[in-house]
Amino acid sequence: MDGKSQGLIFDLKRYSINDGPGIRATVFFKGCPLRCRWCHNPEGQSFVPEIMIRASRCLADCSECVVACPEGAIVKTAGSPVLDRLRCDACGKCADVCPAQAIEVVGRRLSAAQLLGEIDKDRIFQEESGGGVTFSGGEPLAQPDFLSEILDLCHKNEIHTTVDTCGFAPADVLEKIAEKADLFLFDLKAIDESRHIAFTGESNKTILENLKRLAAKGKKTVVRIPVIPGVNDGEEDIRRTAEFLRSLGTISEISLLPYHKLGRDKYRGLEKKAVGDDFTPPSSELLERIKKDLENRGFRVSLGE
Repeated sequence: MDGKSQGLIFDLKRYSINDGPGIRATVFFKGCPLRCRWCHNPEGQSFVPEIMIRASRCLADCSECVVACPEGAIVKTAGSPVLDRLRCDACGKCADVCPAQAIEVVGRRLSAAQLLGEIDKDRIFQEESGGGVTFSGGEPLAQPDFLSEILDLCHKNEIHTTVDTCGFAPADVLEKIAEKADLFLFDLKAIDESRHIAFTGESNKTILENLKRLAAKGKKTVVRIPVIPGVNDGEEDIRRTAEFLRSLGTISEISLLPYHKLGRDKYRGLEKKAVGDDFTPPSSELLERIKKDLENRGFRVSLGE
């Protein structure tokens, strides 16, 4: 690693309190190897910058984006911009001139040093609250050199680090990052392999093996379970999940993340189909039942957002 790697991120949220201890900056890496049908961050799936259009913000009598596009990839139809994504190279000139901020380039490249500068702006809040920075996504392990470099810089500057991961990565990548991160938030989406393939596009074998590796190293790990009714909420699913986690010996904390539909506007803005729109958010009764079941099996369980 030459210290000059660049990463692609799509968001940086400040003052986060749901992605690890204390007040944190959460950095969202762009690009993910899974295609979870319930994904609420579709802008984090692709490994290249994309244009997102929020048509509801567009000014009907404005055509600045049409004029600014060097590829001629935008036309106005019924008062809203229509983008030819095959011609678009996501240069961002349309977003630069949009007075209503209806057009956004999702994804920007920056060096680890530049990212550290962004993280460091909130150092006082992080230190006073016992917080730090969380690297999320997308999937941060899919950009291993950049992630490794920013983790080194954070360690050098005494910033607590958390990696929020789906766990789908080569073993050597997981091993390398495990030596550098202070905490892992590890998503366990479905314990049944066939169901995992059906709803994410990939087997969970690598994921489960990587969770075993973290546990064997004694790494501080909180398992996050997205609760998706009809996918992973059955009593047998919970039993098998609990038995697997108990077999690891060092996993004691679980966070339940209820499915929600807050990402639908993003799908529209990217002109992508919201494939998980047929799911329904879990009821409070279901969440409490799962929480109590896991607690009875010896885990500390929290309800996330």
